[in-house]
Amino acid sequence: MQPVTSITSTICPIDANDVDTDQIMPKQFLKRVERTGFGPFAFFEWRYLDDGTTPNPGFAMNKPEHAGAEILLAGRNFGSGSSREHAPWGLEDAGFRAIIAESFADIFANNCANIGLVCVELPEATIRNLFEAVAAHPGARFTVDLESMTVMGAGIQAGFTLDEHTRHRLRHGLDPIGISLQHEADITAFEVTRESWRPRVA
Repeated sequence: MQPVTSITSTICPIDANDVDTDQIMPKQFLKRVERTGFGPFAFFEWRYLDDGTTPNPGFAMNKPEHAGAEILLAGRNFGSGSSREHAPWGLEDAGFRAIIAESFADIFANNCANIGLVCVELPEATIRNLFEAVAAHPGARFTVDLESMTVMGAGIQAGFTLDEHTRHRLRHGLDPIGISLQHEADITAFEVTRESWRPRVA
């Protein structure tokens, strides 16, 4: 997991509330055993026409002006539904590094933090201003900054909050394994002194 201090990019807008994890990553793709390669399936049923291969020209991710956007903008309660980790994996694999929304499902936001995907909550009025700014200036670049804790771009500047633990993990590139490895010396010392007859966890 790479450290994240700031992300500057155009924005891909998906103006919808209650976008759940099945809409982000439909269930038929959960059979894959790899953690990578889910990007083409993100928002599959919105992103493609009924044949499953032709891009839907009306969907934001398929519009030329939003190609390559690393920031996703959405509405209220993004990532609700099941706790499937494949949804953040798909968004990350599709190129997104930050999501700005009015609110997130807790488990989804935690799964995002575990892979270095930044979730930024902003008030409804600010979210509406961002949608309007992107519609008026689709090529405008915005910055999500974890040092100043602000979103800036197109004349908009808005502060946001993250719990300090999540912010620390993102800024230092620490997933759960990385956090454990910070205590490697203590773990090794424990293993050296631990009685050999005790059972080990495989």
